[in-house]
Amino acid sequence: MSERRVAITGIGMVSPFGGSVADFFERLIQGESAVRYLLTDDLPKPLSTPFVLCQGFASEQVLGKPLSMMMERFSQMALASALDAWKDAGFKKAADSPDCLEQDDWGCMWGTALGGISAFERGCRNLWLHGREKLSPLSVVLGMHNAANSHISIQLGLGGVSTSHNAACASSSIAIGEAFRRIRSGSSTVMLAGGSDVSQCYGIVKAWEAMRVMALGDEASSSSACRPFAADRRGLVLGEGAAALVLEDWAHAVERGAFIHAEMVGYGCSSDRTHLVRPEPAGQVRAMRAALKEGAVAPEEVGYVNAHGTATAEGDPLEINAIKTVFGECAAHLPVSATKSMHGHLLGAAGAIEAVVTILALREKAIPPTAHLAAGGIAPDCQGVDHVLSGRRQVPLKVALSNSFAFGGSNAVLAFRSTAA
Repeated sequence: MSERRVAITGIGMVSPFGGSVADFFERLIQGESAVRYLLTDDLPKPLSTPFVLCQGFASEQVLGKPLSMMMERFSQMALASALDAWKDAGFKKAADSPDCLEQDDWGCMWGTALGGISAFERGCRNLWLHGREKLSPLSVVLGMHNAANSHISIQLGLGGVSTSHNAACASSSIAIGEAFRRIRSGSSTVMLAGGSDVSQCYGIVKAWEAMRVMALGDEASSSSACRPFAADRRGLVLGEGAAALVLEDWAHAVERGAFIHAEMVGYGCSSDRTHLVRPEPAGQVRAMRAALKEGAVAPEEVGYVNAHGTATAEGDPLEINAIKTVFGECAAHLPVSATKSMHGHLLGAAGAIEAVVTILALREKAIPPTAHLAAGGIAPDCQGVDHVLSGRRQVPLKVALSNSFAFGGSNAVLAFRSTAA
C-alpha cells in the first residue's frame, strides 16, 4: 500500500488569552505575553511565581455541569479544544451524528505529562491535612492519564485507537506524530490528536523550583520572565492549556470539500540515550533529520523553525547548535523563534500548542517572534540563526518544523508544508 498524504483539517485550543485560535496567533505575532504573576494561598507556603493561566476558561459553560464534574481540568481543556477542532474540520459530535459511530478506524491520540495529578494531590490533602477517611469514588477516573483521550473518543464517537502518550514535554508532539503515521500508513482515515496539561499543583511547581530551572519574577516583571536565547535568560515559566488537531487522509478531506490548513509531511523521533535531564544535540539532530527525510524536504526548503526554546541556560544553546548542524550554511538565514516566551511551557501540551503556531505561521505566511529578545541581547552561545525578534514578519513560507525536546531525552519533530506551496 502506498503512503497517503495527511491533511490538517481542524484546529482547536484553550488559549491563555481567552479568545479564538486566530486571536491567539495574532497576539503572538504582536509579541504579547500571557505570563502573569501567580500568588496563591496554598499551605504550607503560598506559590509565588510567574505563570500562565487560562483564566477565561469556564468548563461548565463549555461542557455543561454534569460532564464537567466527571473530569479533571486537564481533561476539560482537552475535550474543549477537541470539540473546537472537530467543529473546525466540519464534523459533528457523536450525539449529533450517529453515523460517526460507524467509523471504526477514526481515533484519538493525546499527550499529557501530568495527567490528572491534581486529583491525587487533592486526595492527599484531604486525607493528610483534613483528616478524611475516604476519597471521591471518581478519583481514579479523574486522575488517570488516558481520561482525556477516553472522553474525547466517547464524545466524538471515535471507535478506533484511543491512547495517551506520556513523554514529558514531547508528549503531544509524539501523539500528533503517531497519529500522522496511522493515517500515512492507511491504518486510520481521521485522527484527533493533541495535548493538555495543568501544572499549577503545589507539588509540581515546588518540584520544578527545586531543579532551579524556573524563571523568577514579581507582579511587575513576570510578563517578560521567560526570555529564550537571551544573554540574561533565567529559566522557564510553567502554564496550563490544550490544543488539538484533526489529521485526515488527504483524499478523504478533498472528497468532502474540507478546508486544509496545512499538510503534515514528516515526523522524527529519537532518544538522546545519554542523560535524563541534560539534552544531547546529536539526538535532536537525528529527530530533525528524520522529519526532513520522511517529508522529502531539503534543508533549504524550510522557512521557519518553532524552537523548543525553554530559556534555560543549558538547553537553548544546545538546540541552536543542533539546528546549525542540520541546516549547515542555511542556518544563518533560517528564521527561528521560541513562542514559549509568550504562552509559557505547557509541558505535555507544549508540542500541540506549538504545532498550532507552526501551522498558522504557514497558513498566514507570518512568523511570530521570540518575545523579550533584542538584537543586542542574544546570548553569544545562541547565535548563528536568524532570530525573529519583534513585529510581524511576512515571508513566503513553504515548510516549517516544530521542535519538542523532553527530559528523559525524548525528542520529537513535526514537519508541515503549506498548501499554497
